[in-house]
Amino acid sequence: MSVSLEEKNQFISESETSPAGYADLHNKLGLSYHESGDLNHAADCFRKALSLNPYYTEASLNLTVTLNDMGEYDEARSCISKAALSIIAAPDAIDPYIRKKMANEHARLGDQYMELGIVNEGIEQYQKAIRLHPDLVDVITKLGVALRTRGEDDQAIDLLTRAERINSRYVPALIQLGLTYYHKGFFGLAFMKWEEAGRIDPGGAAKVYLALIKKQEVIN
Repeated sequence: MSVSLEEKNQFISESETSPAGYADLHNKLGLSYHESGDLNHAADCFRKALSLNPYYTEASLNLTVTLNDMGEYDEARSCISKAALSIIAAPDAIDPYIRKKMANEHARLGDQYMELGIVNEGIEQYQKAIRLHPDLVDVITKLGVALRTRGEDDQAIDLLTRAERINSRYVPALIQLGLTYYHKGFFGLAFMKWEEAGRIDPGGAAKVYLALIKKQEVIN
């Protein structure tokens, strides 16, 4: 969305005189600031929209994205969590597209926490994403890997198996399930999962793991 300075001023003028669409105008103005790279003003506009309508899910999502871009991960987490509460309280009233978009924002926060080595926070965000949208196979896989990182191999196997059931051709889940089996010493099961992944993606990472396990001679 591209908005001129004149239109920005019009938004402000209209919002000061008309209660109708007040929050929406601030949200639109925030989108304009975000597009121009002025993240601080964008965040202020989204906050204003939410102060007028705390249940404005789109503004919550826009603020979350903006805060992520600013590196304000804790505030972004708080913002998306508040928005999620309104969805959980009235799930039938929320468009499925919005639920998935919110789940993706939780997952993105989870990725950022994992990159920073803050595993517990990453796990929490992945779990929230899955509660909002239970069939996001990539997020389920990431949660499984995160739990394995925390030493919870059995829970990781349960999740990665769930990801495989949702999409039996999702190679990352097969690779990570194989790695988790390998970590627990179940070399035959690891080999089997990597073989499945190799059949789906012959040139992918599975061939490296298969070569490694054969070289170690831990299977017949």
